[in-house]
Amino acid sequence: MERMYDIVLFGASGFTGALTAEYLAEAVPPGCRWALAGRDRAKLEALGHDVPLLHADVNDPASLAALAEQARVVATTVGPYIRYGEPLVKACARAGTHYVDLTGEPEFVDRMFVRYDGMARSTGAKIVHACGFDSIPYDLGVLHTVDQLPSGVPLKVSGFVRSNGRASGGTVHSAVTAMSRVRQMAEAGTQRRSAEIRPKDRRVSSLPGGLRYVGGWALPMPTIDHQIVARSARALDRYGPDFAYRQHFAVRRLSTALALAAGAGALAVLAQIPARDWLIGRIDAGEGPMAEQRARSWFKVTFLGEGGGARVVTEVSGGDPGYGETAKMLAESALCLAFDDVPEVAGQLTTAVAMGRPLIDRLHRAGISFTTLRA
Repeated sequence: MERMYDIVLFGASGFTGALTAEYLAEAVPPGCRWALAGRDRAKLEALGHDVPLLHADVNDPASLAALAEQARVVATTVGPYIRYGEPLVKACARAGTHYVDLTGEPEFVDRMFVRYDGMARSTGAKIVHACGFDSIPYDLGVLHTVDQLPSGVPLKVSGFVRSNGRASGGTVHSAVTAMSRVRQMAEAGTQRRSAEIRPKDRRVSSLPGGLRYVGGWALPMPTIDHQIVARSARALDRYGPDFAYRQHFAVRRLSTALALAAGAGALAVLAQIPARDWLIGRIDAGEGPMAEQRARSWFKVTFLGEGGGARVVTEVSGGDPGYGETAKMLAESALCLAFDDVPEVAGQLTTAVAMGRPLIDRLHRAGISFTTLRA
């Protein structure tokens, strides 16, 4: 696409947006034409990057249309996406502009599929959600694992997540918003299942795991990640005729497992009542930890894969998941779509379908490790 800019980052004045802008400033290749966009020019100028600054506002569809028409790829950190994300998705789908975001909100992803997948297919746009810690380590980690197992046979993969990182303010806001919209989320899921065409000759099962003891405690992980993995498995024949995935959060002590379960339950209850406004007010979506704290944070996702008589253990690991590595994942996703040899597909896609191995290679070079521990 002949556009004025290769990449435009929307929402750079927020905490994760600023980290993404900082990463892009160091990572863009020579000759890359990139820009920052937002509604407050002074905040964009304060970031100190010598790049064009564009006006764009989620409440001004014309500004978003102009933004999309100027860019080959738009990356956005402006959430919760169910409140603020649709106008930009619509603008990019209409303009044939590739789009990446950080959403982990199932309702938003499902509604965008129903409304704009067809439009994006017709214009050639790749609409790729969940390009941060939700859900790149799992989506691409499973792809990396599957690639090392026999083809054409039933496959089973289990993922176990460990981390000492803190969820970002934006993630907390999105999680509380999602928990307060259970009915709407279920409705959106039903509409998507009615609209999408699933393969008839293959079976895919993907769930948030269950409580189990595996040398430590593995807890169910009811995030969007297993849904994203399932969509990749339905779209790619490499996952075999019968594919199953289970995802868990792993901790060492039973007391920690019980505390996490109680905290998740309390959060779900508070999200349903007026207390959710107080809850959201406790954490600013634009706030985040100091660099020293981020430097001490880490994540590891271990995958156990088996099929056709073979077994493999792989791992995806990196630094601070909620901020630093999430900014890196989003930026590298945008760079991958802009400059790499990626599959010729369009519509609403997962990272495994839209980019696959080129993005794995990019992230590995950038310090997010994809390794095989045992084969």
